[in-house]
Parts: sequence; structure tokens; C-alpha cells
Amino acid sequence: MRVISYNLRNHQASGELVDLAQDFQADALCLQECDTTRLPDTVGPLHLADATKGNRLGLAIYYRRDRFTAYETKTFALKKSLHDMVLAPAHERLIGTRVRDNETDHELVISSFHASPLTATNSLRRNQIHAAHAELLGMGTGLMTLMVGDFNYPLFTKNLTEHLKNSGYELSLSNRRTYTRYKVFKGHFDFATSLGLDIENVETLPRGASDHLPILVTAEYGQESTPANGRPAP
Repeated sequence: MRVISYNLRNHQASGELVDLAQDFQADALCLQECDTTRLPDTVGPLHLADATKGNRLGLAIYYRRDRFTAYETKTFALKKSLHDMVLAPAHERLIGTRVRDNETDHELVISSFHASPLTATNSLRRNQIHAAHAELLGMGTGLMTLMVGDFNYPLFTKNLTEHLKNSGYELSLSNRRTYTRYKVFKGHFDFATSLGLDIENVETLPRGASDHLPILVTAEYGQESTPANGRPAP
């Protein structure tokens, strides 16, 4: 399974999406900072599952219909920072789509996440991450989960890794930095957390029009995961 995550920088990098999806054979595409009123229904071979509705900095998920059948998509509001309260960039900081793999019958949740910016504390972002995981678990008991996006957490990621291990999640960084626009604020801003999946690789893709570089997550189903025999919701 190949999933791309990309912060579009206020939709500025939206023109790159078709090439990204096709060139890197993406099965799903998770976006942050997009203008959801301007999103097409399809991006190359990918179909729009859904997007946030009220955000200035929107989130969206696309998926390959010949690979996945989508059950449902939900959006979630998370604890707000002072930045959120004053500037109101995002009411919903998480979107998740529950899908069934048509090839293997495995079920999982694919999600796009956008944490509060660096003006907030790491403690608040950890709260948002843990809350996001809890919301995604609520979409289906025992489902595998892949949450990708802009975590705004370039420092002290080792501490975050330990926090997540205690709750059963794995944090995966990419092979190169994903944000280098400013000398002070640079590092791994965009990464993945997972439950029940084996993350084979996280690759930072070439720079485009955004101040973030996209990442490509390659994952396999964990050995303990079993296919489900459910049916998609009507």
C-alpha cells in the first residue's frame, strides 16, 4: 500500500497532485492546507473520499477505487491552541476514511492529520495526536490505522516515539527532512503513525510549490492482522 501525504501550503501546490499520484503509483492521497471548495472529484486515478467543510486550511483524502472500497469518512475537531482561537485556521484537524482492501479483504482507516503550529506546545500537539488516535479507533474496533500529515513536531521526536509506543502506535519518519524553508524551523514535520501495519519505508519526495515536501509511505498489513468479511455501508 502506497500513501502520499502533502501539505499544499494554502492550496498553492494543488497543480502537482495528478503527477504525484501517477508518478508514484499512490493508492491514497492525504492532503492538508487545501481549499476544499476547489478540489476536483478525481486526481488522476484517485477518487475523492471526502474533505473538511469549514476549515480555512482544509483536509482531504483521495483513494484508488480499484484498490479500496470506502465505507465512511468522518472529520473531527481536536483541542484548540491559542493560535486556533485567534486566527481560526482549522476547526477540524483530522479526517479519516474506513476502507476495505479489494485485493485482500483487510479493513483499515486511512487518515489525514494537521496539528497546531509551532506557536503551540508539544504537550498540546501530543494531546491532539492521542485524541486523533482515539477518534480513529472509534471508527471500528480493532482496525488497522495509518495517520499521516503535518504533525508540526520537528523537535524531541524521540520523546514522542516513546509516548506513542506506550499506546501501541509506531511513529515513522521519512528518509529526509520535509521542511527546510527557514533556518530555525526545519526538520521532519510530516510523518506517519500506524497501528497494526508494517511500515516498509517513508520517502521524502521532491520539492514542489509548497514549503513542505510530500512524503510517500509504503506499508504492509501486519502479520497479526486478519481479513474482514464485512460489507460496505450503504
